[in-house]
Amino acid sequence: MTKSQQDDTAQYAWVPSESVVERSRLLTAMRRWGYESIEELNRSAVADPERFWRAVVDDLEITFDAPFEKVRDESDGKPFPRWFTGGHLNVANLCAHRHAVGQLVDKTAVIYEGDSGQRRKLTYAELDRAVRRFAANLTQLGVVRGDRVVLFVPAVPEAVVAFLAIAMIGAISVPTFTGYAPDALATRLQDSEAVMLITADGTTRRGKAVPMKETADQALESAPSVRTVVVLRHLGTDVAMHAGRDVYFDDLDPNPAPVETAATEANDPLTIVYTSGTTGRPKGIVHSHGGFGVKAAVDFAYGFDVHADDVVSWITDLGWLVGPLLMTGPLQLGATIVMIEGLPTYPTIDRMWEIVERNGVTIQGIAPTAARALMAGGDGAAREMPTLRSFVSTGEAWDEPTWWWLFQQVGRSRRPIINYSGGTEVGGGIVIGYPFLPTAAAAFNGALPGVAAAVLGEDGAPLVGEVGELAVRNTFPGMTHAFWRDRDRYLETYWKRWDEVWVHGDLASIDEKGVWRIHGRSDDTIKLSGRRVGPAEIEAALLRDPRIGEVAVIGVPDELRGQRAVAFAVLRPHAVADLDDLQATALANAGKSFAPTVHTVATLPKTKNGKIMRRAIRARFLGDPVGDMSSLDPATPLEDIPVSTGS
Repeated sequence: MTKSQQDDTAQYAWVPSESVVERSRLLTAMRRWGYESIEELNRSAVADPERFWRAVVDDLEITFDAPFEKVRDESDGKPFPRWFTGGHLNVANLCAHRHAVGQLVDKTAVIYEGDSGQRRKLTYAELDRAVRRFAANLTQLGVVRGDRVVLFVPAVPEAVVAFLAIAMIGAISVPTFTGYAPDALATRLQDSEAVMLITADGTTRRGKAVPMKETADQALESAPSVRTVVVLRHLGTDVAMHAGRDVYFDDLDPNPAPVETAATEANDPLTIVYTSGTTGRPKGIVHSHGGFGVKAAVDFAYGFDVHADDVVSWITDLGWLVGPLLMTGPLQLGATIVMIEGLPTYPTIDRMWEIVERNGVTIQGIAPTAARALMAGGDGAAREMPTLRSFVSTGEAWDEPTWWWLFQQVGRSRRPIINYSGGTEVGGGIVIGYPFLPTAAAAFNGALPGVAAAVLGEDGAPLVGEVGELAVRNTFPGMTHAFWRDRDRYLETYWKRWDEVWVHGDLASIDEKGVWRIHGRSDDTIKLSGRRVGPAEIEAALLRDPRIGEVAVIGVPDELRGQRAVAFAVLRPHAVADLDDLQATALANAGKSFAPTVHTVATLPKTKNGKIMRRAIRARFLGDPVGDMSSLDPATPLEDIPVSTGS
């Protein structure tokens, strides 16, 4: 805790108990390393990465099969560092093989909770056997080291098995969203030049079947590089099988000739995670065995304080970075993960809390969007959930009413909400709300270990108490090795603005007490009355109106002021509101300078992992091309947004 934090804890919603402080893996390591604060630790880590990352690897028991020679090699330039050079490690060994002996052999590794009540488990021994068997089958099917294998599957145990088996043989996984339309899936198959697709007959969403194999077949019509399709019998529905190409997962050889775990070098690609942009092809974010493996371990162990006795649950899809992180971070640490198919509010409004109770969950991941849905109809506040120790939140900025509901009503003010923000491109987090430090509502209290995070103004100078660009002044394991076969676009996206500074694309602020806040994407910035404002700031003000359940704010051109704000609000069920009254309340809550024009809509367009698509909303409203919409959740159509009439 910094001196300023010790002097004044009144501004903090969460103040940790002594037991939380004593449990902390990071504080334990810091005491052994001789550091008294996170700030001191990070200054030392940035100044001497060789010493710091060697200490981390040792502390977290990240096993290298061949020792590395050097932590960081920047001989190819700062944007293209190589990590743990010369060292060999394989994520399949870190997450499965090494745990299949000793104390963890019979421990539950993976729990699956289905959309319609299905439930399955794998112990570490069972996970290891399944990974080795599938890896051998991949080899029989002709997959070799360096080949790309696309995963178009639900969050089921076989997804973990496939992800690790692909890693085991040195091939490269390409996880994708289960809700993709054929064109979106085809784009990723084409761009990665995949040789295999692993899919399922289908999945369910709100209890309704989603025909994944049918989607896959349409995508494969324009993906000639794919030679083999492995199909999971998940729903048990009949699907068309292409002779000579398609094979069912459970028809694979049950006793294939064993294969060795590939001696992958630390910088060998592990996975390519695609992110969508408003223009151009999706960006293939490349992560390696060493970088991604170390970053996942650090974020879960030091950021979320995961120990081997923890049960970590998260409703996620493989196409969102949290999917690969969940399969890589907790399993390295010997913890149990809960893979959840579907939504937090189906088949019951309290589904998330029921999963926590049924599985003894200690750490529950949740996005603000999910929390708003639960707050609107759930009764989680009535549940004790005695095992639950903390929440982890990521994906978007919080509005304070929802944050306080989760913290006070559900968490009973005894469980921290570990706010976590970073992205696919950095393999995890940049800033976090450490549970062992006081935390303000909806905020962060520090950078993750080894990350030189800063808030920079338009001139590149550091800002305190003002909103600016979230930037990183160093490099750390987990940052992408570049876009798949497109180094120039990678440099243009993250390194062009200031010399040797990574610009992340988020608006952020940090005050004199070290309280961090994220204010939304910087390309969503609105300039009102001469001030740069993030949409989240105005949205938070509007959400103080109890009639509004969700809201998105955009900036649009204005002849007199340059820009004006426009809000699209979804009313809560049964809420009745006159538009003039809503507008008056928006004026009172946001202030005259920032109050938007309010439109009520049935839904807001969101990605399949629940992020509001503000840029698409803006394009639709202004009648501009909307760009890549492959990540749109079909249940939230863009057509619900009105087109501007010029008023």
